Amino acid sequence: MISRQLKAMFYGVLGPVMKINGRFYKEFRSPASANTNVVKVHLGPGQKSYLNGWINVDANFISAKLDVWADLRNQLPFKDKSVDIFYSHHVIEHLPDLEFHFNEIYRCLKPGGKIRIAGPNGDSAIKKFMENDSAWFPDFPDSRKSIGGRFENFIFARQEHLTILTYSHLSEILSNKGFTALEKALPKRETKFPEFIDEYLLSYEWEEDYETPHTLVIEGCKP
Repeated sequence: MISRQLKAMFYGVLGPVMKINGRFYKEFRSPASANTNVVKVHLGPGQKSYLNGWINVDANFISAKLDVWADLRNQLPFKDKSVDIFYSHHVIEHLPDLEFHFNEIYRCLKPGGKIRIAGPNGDSAIKKFMENDSAWFPDFPDSRKSIGGRFENFIFARQEHLTILTYSHLSEILSNKGFTALEKALPKRETKFPEFIDEYLLSYEWEEDYETPHTLVIEGCKP
């Protein structure tokens, strides 16, 4: 795991350049709002989850594979009403302003556009903490013995995660932004949008406990 100091230096030095690059892509290379082709955007592919057939957006141009170099904390590099679906997996917990981020996703989606958003499952973590089930919690990024330590490890990951993700909180934010038909889905197994979320994509997700999933997945639509 890269240190917070190194990440802060990276964003401090290259943040303004990423902002300019994102604006350039939005103005001159991103799909037009009137485009009738299907536009699928993957936010935060990282090192291992590049999706063929999607526009992959990430800030890490060093080790990640990407199509658009942009900081997801800024405005998204797409025109209004130009994207059919946004997908992100274990990304939003790293962002400082979810209200702004989902405003941007809503802005960029075409009417009828879809979202599939996933991150560490705070509901499951709270349940397992209350049950004193320390075995449910992984040892990443640190090995802890106490249930409190393992809970903190899962939720905040050495402060890399900036919030706890629960269904009630995320559905409240998404509903307030205008999203409808919000539902939970099981990672790797379920989707309401098989025309976009196929077996190829689901294979990149991870999960071991389908009764109490480690990953919270929410799908929804822009009316």
